[in-house]
Amino acid sequence: MASKTSRDVLSRGLGVLRQAIREQPRIFTVAVIGSVLFGGMIIVSARVVGSVIGEVALPAIERGEVGAGTLALAAAALFGISVLRVAGIFGRRIGAGYMQYRLQASYRRRVTRRYLELPLSWHHRNSTGTLLSNANSDVEAAWYPIAPLPFAVGTLVMLVGAIVSLFATDWALALVGLAVFPALFALNVVYSRRMAPRQARAQRLRAEVSGIAHESFDGALVVKTMGREAQETARFAGRAGELRDSLIAVGRLRGIFDPLLETLPSLGTLAVLVVGAFRLRQGAISVTELVSVAFLFTVLAFPVRAIGWVLAELPRSVAGWDRVRRVLDATGEMPYGQRVLDSADAGPATLTFSDVHYSYPPAEAHPPGAQVLGEVGFTVPSGRTVALVGPTGAGKSTIASLAVRLVDPDSGTVSLDGVDVRELTSASLAGTMALVAQVPFIFDDTVRANIALDRPGVDDEVVWAALRLAEADGFVAALPDGLDTMVGERGTSLSGGQRQRLTLARALAGRPRLLVLDDATSAVDPRVEAAILAGLRSSTAEAGVPAASILVVAYRRATIALADEVIYVEQGRVVARGTHSELLATVPGYVDLVTAYEQAEVERAQESSYGDDVAPLPSGLEIEVDR
Repeated sequence: MASKTSRDVLSRGLGVLRQAIREQPRIFTVAVIGSVLFGGMIIVSARVVGSVIGEVALPAIERGEVGAGTLALAAAALFGISVLRVAGIFGRRIGAGYMQYRLQASYRRRVTRRYLELPLSWHHRNSTGTLLSNANSDVEAAWYPIAPLPFAVGTLVMLVGAIVSLFATDWALALVGLAVFPALFALNVVYSRRMAPRQARAQRLRAEVSGIAHESFDGALVVKTMGREAQETARFAGRAGELRDSLIAVGRLRGIFDPLLETLPSLGTLAVLVVGAFRLRQGAISVTELVSVAFLFTVLAFPVRAIGWVLAELPRSVAGWDRVRRVLDATGEMPYGQRVLDSADAGPATLTFSDVHYSYPPAEAHPPGAQVLGEVGFTVPSGRTVALVGPTGAGKSTIASLAVRLVDPDSGTVSLDGVDVRELTSASLAGTMALVAQVPFIFDDTVRANIALDRPGVDDEVVWAALRLAEADGFVAALPDGLDTMVGERGTSLSGGQRQRLTLARALAGRPRLLVLDDATSAVDPRVEAAILAGLRSSTAEAGVPAASILVVAYRRATIALADEVIYVEQGRVVARGTHSELLATVPGYVDLVTAYEQAEVERAQESSYGDDVAPLPSGLEIEVDR
């Protein structure tokens, strides 16, 4: 079984190397030429050193004098060989490094692009730490053998040349070489087989350590407020300890094999001297030939190890490649169509759900295969506001995700202006609608950069118009540097309500024709929320921000009352629709839900003595209660 595993790792590892060569053939060729030049000069230098010793040094010692011309010629030969060896080293290292880093950069882009293509359901099944590891350490591991690969290929050419040179010199010395070189290969193969499981485990633990660290840091608020610092530290320390032990096991194995790899060529040199001395006494070889062969074995020790470096890194490369391919080969992406909506002067869009059914994938469903939405059908007319109301778990956020095509329905259609969203291009879809989620995401950048996102046509005038509409212009103007204020990672220098308003302004700055708000103002003062929604309904007069149709997941009575129509959902189905007053008069479940939400708001307001915008605590945490 171990032998089979070793052959499998070797075969798959060579496959990874072939893939690298196919992608970067020119750079690889340059690096190999440099390596072959270096190896060739080693063989030539062995001949030259032997000639210098046997034909220059020894005669000079016997005569007691050295000819200046002969010495100059020998020095020039050695100098020329050294220059060519340096050129070979330069070409090999530059080519190998350039090839390795280009491959790493290319595959980081591919992995990241694939992340963005895959649906949210795939991301839900994979931790952030694992995804970070895939794009970073796994990509690095996959192409780690590229650095010594050209050296190893050049060394193979050099070994063939060395064997030919040995046979041309003396068959007995050639047999010594034939005994040493296969032993080196065999030792490298055993090394690779022993190293494979250790490298694979270390690579897996790297991802797990990264995942725990990211989770702990990202959840710092929960960790601190729940007093879980010691437990999280212990959890991280435990997995980090496993990674340490795994890497120590890798280092221990290297500590055993590296001396053996270093010793074999030295033993070969000793064997050459013993056999060579015997053959010299027989008159079969000359001193020049003996010195050349001994020197050749001495200088071969370092290049031959390049083959061992490649074989030793193949297990790690295979482990990293498998994890990278898992991302690149993942299925479930949502291909876009070719249709484009003409948004120029088209006015607010019309959103239509027609008999939509949706179930989470089996890996995510609770219970497996449970349907989330069934027979959902409604319309958000052009320029109108529709509120989506329902108890927790009714499917409101799923409807919002379907509306902006974060997921696709199992059956039925979601259409914009009569066009199935699956037929639209990515650019047309992004330019027509915008989603503002309940949990805001703020980049570690300036206010301006967070709102503009480098989108064409979103200048400062449009940014300020969006801020005014989101009721955020006041606090932004009061910031130390205004639009140029750095807001910190995830907007830690801002309150929750301020972050929500910035993300709303970001969506508005794109001038969407359909705006989907998934409880996007939950952290905002109710009076501010009412002003925002009222402004959105009459935003035609707002410079740079045209009016949009609005689908809002709502909880507060004041928000719901502003809607032109209310869609009430329970257990993934639309059970009632109408105005707020009509549903209050006819749907008991709706009355109970809205009353419960309203009572919760009143109780929270009574308990609160803080406003919407509060400064963060020195630790980076913030306490925020909205009235």
